[in-house]
Amino acid sequence: MKLKRFLLRYYPPGIILEYEKGGEMKTKSIDLLDLTPSTDIDTLVEEIRRAEPLVTVSRIQQVKYLIVRLQEKLSQQDDHKFYLFKVLRAHILPLTNVAFNKSGSSFITGSYDRTCKVWDTASGEELHTLEGHRNVVYAIAFNNPYGDKIATGSFDKTCKLWSAETGKCYHTFRGHTAEIVCLSFNPQSTLVATGSMDTTAKLWDVQTGEEAVTLTGHSAEIISLSFNTTGDRIITGSFDHTVSVWDVGSGRRVNTLIGHRGEISSAQFNWDCSLIATGSMDKTCMLWDALNGKCVATLTGHEDEVLDVCFDYTGQLIATASADGTARVYSAATKKCTAKLEGHESEISKICFNAQGSRILTGSADKTARLWDSHTGQCLQVLEGHTDEIFSCAFNYEGTTVITGSKDNTCRIWR
Repeated sequence: MKLKRFLLRYYPPGIILEYEKGGEMKTKSIDLLDLTPSTDIDTLVEEIRRAEPLVTVSRIQQVKYLIVRLQEKLSQQDDHKFYLFKVLRAHILPLTNVAFNKSGSSFITGSYDRTCKVWDTASGEELHTLEGHRNVVYAIAFNNPYGDKIATGSFDKTCKLWSAETGKCYHTFRGHTAEIVCLSFNPQSTLVATGSMDTTAKLWDVQTGEEAVTLTGHSAEIISLSFNTTGDRIITGSFDHTVSVWDVGSGRRVNTLIGHRGEISSAQFNWDCSLIATGSMDKTCMLWDALNGKCVATLTGHEDEVLDVCFDYTGQLIATASADGTARVYSAATKKCTAKLEGHESEISKICFNAQGSRILTGSADKTARLWDSHTGQCLQVLEGHTDEIFSCAFNYEGTTVITGSKDNTCRIWR
């Protein structure tokens, strides 16, 4: 068995091993959820070496280096104040989504103007305009952690695969009969998943451009999908009030998560693939056992629709964003609300953690984004200046740069 290389995944509290077995690329995760700034690295590495035969003596230094990097990240002070670095008059119509590559060196913006643009984060310069779609470019993603490809999903019913370096279009994936509204690369970057208003999701082969499998079974539009960190499962959230768990290899439906009384807005796995969080128009977030599909908790408290949910990167905290203008943080262990984020004057459509899990970013229809302490719920900063609602926002991996995308046709870089 040939071990090809180690990867530090895009949002890891752990290390991903990538290796070749029988000519096929495989991945395995080593979770480091208990890592602290004071953990003894030599002892930890020895434990990993004993438990994981893939970690040979020649790889020890590499593992040690990655763990030191993670440890440094954990001990960084979090008193960073953001200032507006640049306003990008990005598109001639409103933005739909923004996303960073793994290193944070570049990011992409999708728009109603039918294009996706690639930007250099350091300078704010436009690197490429990805043209070719015939309708709104709604869903966009880098194939992190590699960052050399971009997928764009459009209301024109197609998904396109592009080179992040040159802007060249590799493939156009055709087959959906309605708008594509969500997409994702698998962690190995061998597949792109697309979710559509036609009630199906499809998996596409990145190499050949061929359709690998169609996931059928929902009775209404699919508006959310997400791979787990090993890439063997994918979940789809639908307007039919259910979330389906699928086996990626066979396309077989493994579980249906039934319990919400409203349309699903968001669905996500935690890092170790043991839990699934789902947000719904029924004002709740539900937590599910990813293996058996049973509901383990219903997280209540919001007075209006839950529009977005996310785990922190260790899977210990869950954050919810709501149309009631508030966000909440819950403990995955106790299922209790640990913080209420209050201050926005309108609905919050987007929420995300920084890589350390110490900060939360929210984007709202009140034209502001806000930065919060995820443990106390205190608002640390209001990012103001957009002249219309903020649809999308993101941290870079280091947590030192934020991008916000708005209906005002601009994107702002904050650092």
